[in-house]
Amino acid sequence: MDLFNTERRVVETAEALAGRLGDDPHHTVAAAAMDTAGRIHTAVNVYHFTGGPCAELAVLAAAATADAGPLITIAAAGDRGRGLIPPCGRCRQVLLDLHPDVLVAVPTPTGPQVRPIRALLPDTYFFPDADARRLVRFNKRHYDAIASGRKTVTIRYDDPIAVGAALFVFEDDAEHRTLEGTVTGVEPHRLDRLTPEHARLQPGTTMTELRESLMSYYPEMPPTAEIHVVTFSLDPGAALPSVT
Repeated sequence: MDLFNTERRVVETAEALAGRLGDDPHHTVAAAAMDTAGRIHTAVNVYHFTGGPCAELAVLAAAATADAGPLITIAAAGDRGRGLIPPCGRCRQVLLDLHPDVLVAVPTPTGPQVRPIRALLPDTYFFPDADARRLVRFNKRHYDAIASGRKTVTIRYDDPIAVGAALFVFEDDAEHRTLEGTVTGVEPHRLDRLTPEHARLQPGTTMTELRESLMSYYPEMPPTAEIHVVTFSLDPGAALPSVT
């Protein structure tokens, strides 16, 4: 996925810190991570023959020290001009267990991209006692509709969402608004067999419009893809008193 401005800030912060590391052989990688309030936390690795922590693990500790809560984006960069680097296997497992909805910045031939942590560690072991806070991302244009209770359904492709409590976050939102809510249901359907009843279409919306919208958001989604109809609600007191 291409980077939003907020995600680009995380990458730039990691790269800037890496550029200041100098020639110290004990600190060769910098990491930056953004929390749901828009704060960026930073840390560097501690290289040691006994197995010092990677920068990604160090920044998790720094964020926890600042009571950051769940993290939404993380990036690491190497010293001496190496630029953005992907996390090692151990860091991927830790991120998946502690921040299962974080997006990780990785280098590609066309520039930085972000990937869901689960995409960097497929078919992996899940630590059953991690009990991580879950996030559900929405486009920022949906904030008012969700906050007012008008929007209670979203359709997702290749985006696992679990039933239960979640923090709703809004992508690239300058105000870093969040809403406390609950995912109440996740129903699998085949896209080509999806009906207005399955999709819980609002009056005035057609299936053609829905499919075109989904294809614009998921351009690589095949016509027979399995999608998930996700229903959700806001926790009492989370909604705005009035939204115009």
